[in-house]
Amino acid sequence: MLGAFRSALATPDLRRKILFTLGIMALYRLGSQVPSPGVNFANVQQCISTVSQDGVFGLISLFSGGALLQLSVFSLGILPYITASIIIQLLTVVIPRFEQLKKEGQSGQNKLTQYTRYLTVALAILQSTGIVALATRGQLFTNCSVQPIPNQDLFTLSVIVITMTAGTAIIMWFGELITERGIGNGMSILMFTSIAARIPNEGQVILQQSGGLVFTAVCLFGLLIIGFVIFLEQAQRRIPVQYAKRMIGRRMYGGTSTYLPLKVNQAGVIPVIFASSLLYLPQLIISLTTNTGGSGSWQQWIQSYIVDPASAGHIALYFGLIIFFTYFYVAITFNPDERADEMRKFGGFIPGIRPGRPTSEYLTYVLNRITLPGSLYLGVIAVLPSFFISITGTSSTGSNNNFPFGGTAVLIMVGVGLDTIKQIESQLMQRNYEGFLR
Repeated sequence: MLGAFRSALATPDLRRKILFTLGIMALYRLGSQVPSPGVNFANVQQCISTVSQDGVFGLISLFSGGALLQLSVFSLGILPYITASIIIQLLTVVIPRFEQLKKEGQSGQNKLTQYTRYLTVALAILQSTGIVALATRGQLFTNCSVQPIPNQDLFTLSVIVITMTAGTAIIMWFGELITERGIGNGMSILMFTSIAARIPNEGQVILQQSGGLVFTAVCLFGLLIIGFVIFLEQAQRRIPVQYAKRMIGRRMYGGTSTYLPLKVNQAGVIPVIFASSLLYLPQLIISLTTNTGGSGSWQQWIQSYIVDPASAGHIALYFGLIIFFTYFYVAITFNPDERADEMRKFGGFIPGIRPGRPTSEYLTYVLNRITLPGSLYLGVIAVLPSFFISITGTSSTGSNNNFPFGGTAVLIMVGVGLDTIKQIESQLMQRNYEGFLR
């Protein structure tokens, strides 16, 4: 491993890409700490110590590396782009024009990327407006006695919204620069940076509240979880595919054997994001109705049995939503009929299975069987923080009670880390160096 790192840094072109990626990551973290114009930095720091990150803004705070509560230039983080990408991907199934663009190759993909950018800016305007409105009304920092935005005239608030929206556009630019000139997928690297920036603070909270013994146990348990996630992220079912020989002109083509890889976690981290976003709606409803004077028994019931992350109802609902969204997302992104038709056009077939409809039915059968363990795996990893709250004794009203090795964070970090290492590995192999994976 160390020899591979040494070989990567010794290669001028690869070293330049790695240093460029690290430089962009440093700029991204710097922008996450710079407050927006009109925001009182001292008041914001005072309010952060009194707020819980388990509410409706927990997901945004996760993908912004804690910059949301800082009301910084990069407060929104990468989440508007993620949301826009998911929406565009889902619309390709519904809108025929988008589906046609997807099939046009690079030109169509560039057009979809352009639509994603426009939608990202629109979502950034909506989200920044909502965050600023909640900050001025005292709902973002509910227990804070000072005002994070002292001057609340229309011009100042408009400048903050424009600054946050421009920050999101700059983040998109950073991601594209990393993809073109650096190592790995730019947006994924920035997500990795945001999540990794929170781990030291989370470890410090556990160490202060639970002691060194629990902290050591958490580190050891975290290593086991990461190993388990790496194993299942790499796991796949390889369906053998045979291509028949064909004469085209005076040359023979085909006659090769390959395989169709079906990953156990075919949906990635998207089902966890969908389920998390849906579970934040009850918390938002309670916040809005409580502020208008409502405090009925139904609100207390929702707070105790659905919103509370340590409750059995929250865990069961979260787990069930992840399983549902896993099947839903896999059904949208993987079309067995299209795969079977592509194989038939190029003379491919699965040994023992007739081309056409029988191949599609077989792929559907295998996909349904392999999606079940994948969805269970996602559910178990996602609910680990809820179980961990009671074990560590971390208060639900503290500044941060997220288990650093569970949920969306570990899935994204491991996935991005594996993808980046594979890209460095491929470039090392091109230069005849021994890589990371043996």
